[in-house]
Amino acid sequence: MTASFTRRSLLSLAGVAGIGVAVAACSRGDDSSPGASGSAGSGSAGSGSAGADPSTGARPAASSVEPARVPLAGGVTVTVTGTGLAAVRGVTVGGVVARDVRATATTVTFTAPHQAMYTPGSADVALFTTASEPSPSANQSSDGNGSAANDGQAGATQDRATAAPTPTAAPVPDASTAVATTSVAYAALTDVDRQLEYAMRYWKDYNLAEYGTMNPIGGDCANYVSQTLIARGWDQRDDWYSRSAGAQHSATWTYCPAMDPWMTAHANEFGLTRRSLDERSKVKVGDIVFYDWNDNQSPDHVTIVSEVFTEPDGTIRIKSASHNQDGPYRDLDEMITVQHPGGTAWFHTFDA
Repeated sequence: MTASFTRRSLLSLAGVAGIGVAVAACSRGDDSSPGASGSAGSGSAGSGSAGADPSTGARPAASSVEPARVPLAGGVTVTVTGTGLAAVRGVTVGGVVARDVRATATTVTFTAPHQAMYTPGSADVALFTTASEPSPSANQSSDGNGSAANDGQAGATQDRATAAPTPTAAPVPDASTAVATTSVAYAALTDVDRQLEYAMRYWKDYNLAEYGTMNPIGGDCANYVSQTLIARGWDQRDDWYSRSAGAQHSATWTYCPAMDPWMTAHANEFGLTRRSLDERSKVKVGDIVFYDWNDNQSPDHVTIVSEVFTEPDGTIRIKSASHNQDGPYRDLDEMITVQHPGGTAWFHTFDA
């Protein structure tokens, strides 16, 4: 089953939630995009003889790239075709180091990283003769999470001060040293792309006109997660809805302790699997994370996974976008150990 709902299937469901305001007690598409024309710009070799093919003396040059459009979430194999490419050892896409680089005299292949902020547009592809260790985090920033005062507390208000990204120490090759360049276009090609594009657009600037904010009645995190699921392709229904800029909404839309069991009860229908914290290897971008700060079996917070990567020591790191605190890349482990010692978390992952 796919994760998206169809209107006909939803109308056949027996929704029972009544219309009214539910207290929120948890913390707070199309394929078109700029540059997504289906063709990528041709590349040119860097100056001098650096990177020349040792057997032929040919200077590196990139003539084409396939595919020319890649998903915002990355993860696809990209092939650059050209000449003199045997010496290429490293690639960056939009300044982010790519993984799985392989080179022959006429091709370079690599795995595209996700676009740093899931924003459509053109991205430079730079080829280097030196390998660079991929930064574990493609977004090149971390929220730093900050104080717990605005994270799952009843009556919390929006706080943007703690969400400012700070640079990581991971070095990125200087594009001026590239031996050849070309470009690809990041585009919202999948449901997950559209979900994360929405999440990144509204993590800081709330979509108040359409969904309002639940901060005055306890927190906006579930309201925000629900919005991203609409962007993913879900449809509102009788037992999960928000109307009139949030003036009318179901508890399952805005209230963590109602949303979590509702998702569990409809898991087969939605294509979801509930997973424990130690099943993080099954978690993907776009999945849902619930947090229980005091381990009392009732969730206090919910977020959308924005990044999953593996540290050099094998640790699987999960970051997510949220309201309360407002941030695009909040670290799960920091949230349940530093901010809320003794807290725990679990996931609802999409099967497809």
